[in-house]
This record gives sequence, C-alpha cells and structure tokens, in this order.
Amino acid sequence: MARRALISVSDKTGVESFARALTARGWEVLSTGGTLATLRAANVSATAVSDVTGFPEILDGRVKTLHPGIHGGILARREEGHLTELAAHGIAPIDLVCVNLYPFRETVARGAAPQEVVENIDIGGPAMIRAAAKNHADVLVLVDPADYGLALQDEVSPEDRRRLAAKAYRHTGEYDAAISAYLEGTGERAEALPECLTLDLSRAAQVRYGENPHQPGAVYRLGQERGPVLDARVVAGKPMSFNNYADADAAWALARELAAQEDQPAGTRAVCVAVKHANPCGVAVADSVRAAWERARDADPLSVFGGVVAVSRPVDLAAAQAMRGTFLEVLIAPEVTPEAVEWFAAKKPDLRVLVAAPDANPGMLDVRPLAGGFAVQRRDTRPWDDLCPEVVTTREPTEQEWLDLRFAWAVVKHARSNAVVLARGGVTVGLGAGAVSRIWAAERAVANAGERARGAVLASEAFFPFDDVVRLAAGVGVTAVLQPGGAKRDPEVIAAANDLGVSMVFTGSRHFRH
Repeated sequence: MARRALISVSDKTGVESFARALTARGWEVLSTGGTLATLRAANVSATAVSDVTGFPEILDGRVKTLHPGIHGGILARREEGHLTELAAHGIAPIDLVCVNLYPFRETVARGAAPQEVVENIDIGGPAMIRAAAKNHADVLVLVDPADYGLALQDEVSPEDRRRLAAKAYRHTGEYDAAISAYLEGTGERAEALPECLTLDLSRAAQVRYGENPHQPGAVYRLGQERGPVLDARVVAGKPMSFNNYADADAAWALARELAAQEDQPAGTRAVCVAVKHANPCGVAVADSVRAAWERARDADPLSVFGGVVAVSRPVDLAAAQAMRGTFLEVLIAPEVTPEAVEWFAAKKPDLRVLVAAPDANPGMLDVRPLAGGFAVQRRDTRPWDDLCPEVVTTREPTEQEWLDLRFAWAVVKHARSNAVVLARGGVTVGLGAGAVSRIWAAERAVANAGERARGAVLASEAFFPFDDVVRLAAGVGVTAVLQPGGAKRDPEVIAAANDLGVSMVFTGSRHFRH
C-alpha cells in the first residue's frame, strides 16, 4: 500500500516542491481547501480530504478533517489489532501529517475585528498535529517548512521523530497560549491578571551565556510582541550578550520616556541615557546628540565607562567621534548614519551599535522570576500627565525647577529602589540607586554630585519617612524636592522644607523598582 501524506498548511513556503518530491517517491498526497488548490495549480497530484471522508467541507470550512477517516488513519498503531480495525471500517493509514495553523497571532497583530480573529482560531489543524505527535513512532509530524528535507530521507530515526513530535506540541501550545492571552485581554476585566497565566515564549536570540559565563542564556519573545531592543538591528560591532540586552532595554525605555516629554525648552529634545547594571548613571537633554552625550558622560565619567548608551535622535559622524575616548558596550539609537556606522566599525569594533526597532510594542506585562514561579504585574507606564502634582510648601518651584523636577522624576522612576536623583539644567548631577535605606540613597546622590548639588532639584521614587533627606539636600544647596508623599510624618517633613526655604512637591504616586 502506498504511503499517504496529509498536507494542509497556512504557511505555504516550499509546500509545492515538498509535495512534488513526495509524489515522485510514490506517496499519495491528501489535502484540503487552499492548500489543495495550490498543489493542483502547480500540477501536483493531490486527493481532496472530502473524497477520503465521503463528506464535504461544511460550515464555511470550519469542519473539514474532523472525521474517523482522517483521525483513525493518523492515530492507528501499526500493529495487527489496530490495522485490522482500520480495514474493517475501510480506513487507510496516514503516515505523514504536514500542518501549520491559521495565522491567529498575525491577525491579532494587524488589529483585525474580533469576528475575523475568532475565525482564525484553528480547530482541525491542532487536532491533527496532536494526533500525529501522539503517534510519532509511526507518523511523521511536520509543522515547520525547515523540516521538509528530513521527511524526504529514506529513514527517519526514532530520535528525530521524537524531536519533531516535541516541536509539534510546542507549536500547538504556543498557539493556544496566544488565543488564551487574546481572550483574557479583551473582556471587561482586562486590567486584572488571570488566575492562570500562560506565557507564550519563543527564542528570539541565542547568547553565549547568561549574566555570568557559567550560566547558559537565551533571549525569548513573549507571544507576537516586538521590542525596540529585542528586534533592533545590529549595524556594527559584536553580537549582543545577555547583560547587553537587559541594559539596552533599560536605557532605551528611559530615553523614550524623556523624549516624549513636551515641556522641555525648544531645541533641547536630544536625550542621552547612560546605564550601568540596569541603573541610569548619566542622563541629559541637549540641542544635539553630541551635546547630550557629552553632558551625560560628564555627569559621571567613572560609571559611564563600560556602560550602555541610548540616544533619542539619529547618531551622525560628529556624535560618533565624540564617543572616541570612552569605552562603551552598546549604543542604541533610532538611526545611525552610514558615515557613523563606518567610523564605529573602524575605530570601535567591539562596540555594539543598534538601530532600535521602530513602532515596537513591548506589551504590558512585567514578568520577574522567583524560585519555582514568577511575579507578574502590569508595567509601570503611568505618565506625568496622569499625576496631580501638589506644591505643599510655602515656596513654589520656579519654571526651571519644574522642568528639572519632571526630568528627575522620569529618571528616578527608572532607577532601582531605593533611589534618589539630583538634576540641574536637564542633566543628572547625582544618583543614588539600589540602596537599602532612603537616606543612604540620598547620601550617595549628594556625594556623586559634589558642588553640582547647589541649585539642583531632588526626586525620590518613594515617600520620606523622616525629614533627614530634606535636611541633607538643603544643606548642600538643593532648592526643590519631589516625592510621592503619604508618610505619617509628612507634616514634619513639610515643616522642615519650609524652615529651610526648600520647595516641595507631592506627586501622589510612588514608583518602586526592585
């Protein structure tokens, strides 16, 4: 009896040549719908599934292969009992199932209407794939055109059959996860996290190792989401490392938020963010990328060394050459001119130069590992315009202080808690992050700033339990402070600020980042 292959694919890459090769080897090809039309148009001999089942496709194609004539042929073990039973019912075995699924995720990604999205939930496809994968000892299951060549070998090893079956279950598992995520995200309780959350992860990049050389590592995509760093183009330098991805993502997120602020003075829209170990260490706005880079670098040259830099505007040759004397791991920008790329390749061959993926949507989930599980939350995307800043002191901030307070608020929001940021004139002059107490964070920021603290503003991502930070800040010349407020001793803190002539603003919103 001729071997039989059932081919029904949404991704038709290489399917004509594959089916033609099968028929040349004596296989009978069964097919459905659009795949059948494609094969016949290419003069490949193929039998309609409806001719096998004796039943037409119904319900606008929703029911085609859900029939014992198909699933019996796939699921039967090649042993006497099952084969006798097949023969009694006039069913022939199916030895190969080549199926990939309706483009559900792609349909969602292009913003299709709910009815069209639902029609792209495949039913028969996953059933056939799972049936073939269950019976992989006797049935080859193919969900990826890259594996077509393997199926054309004279023999396929048990190990390869098992690998193909695992790949098939992964294919249907990712598909079901995407459907679940879509349905959970469209109801009235979209802001609530579901009781059961399935993470649809596919490897997007292989890295040499993780945070340290003894740890294997890789980078994964969540569903169909695109990330500005995950999908960035490396236009010069070495491949990205695990830590490069983490730091570049942190730097770009802050650069993008600062670039979106609309109240900065005209002409100061170039943003440069330097990050070290996921914490900002030098941040500045200026009238050009070169000037923004130089201001951010000079904010803390020691920490910027070996860091990751993100800029909000295209990098030209002048900006590239300004980076000559500083060792950096990564530079990410919305664009890099050909002259700058050529200069980087010649003068800084180890620097990874990235062009951020445009219109990337990193999604709303913030997923962090725990031993045995994950902590999941919505991303902290609350914008400044959603706040209601309240001046709680007698003295109000000046216009420039308001600009610097908003700038410092964005920076401290992206720093690890406990965090305190000092800023002046659109540049960070002192940062204290990842401290175990707020006063230590403030002391670190003040020490980092030195004489530059005079006339600066201070932002904290969480409230002040005591007045110690205000007294420290005023003692070095800080003139305005921004914090969430809400502590039991707020009256004491406000009184201290009034006594010291410091303006204080409450935002009503904290921004812990652990």
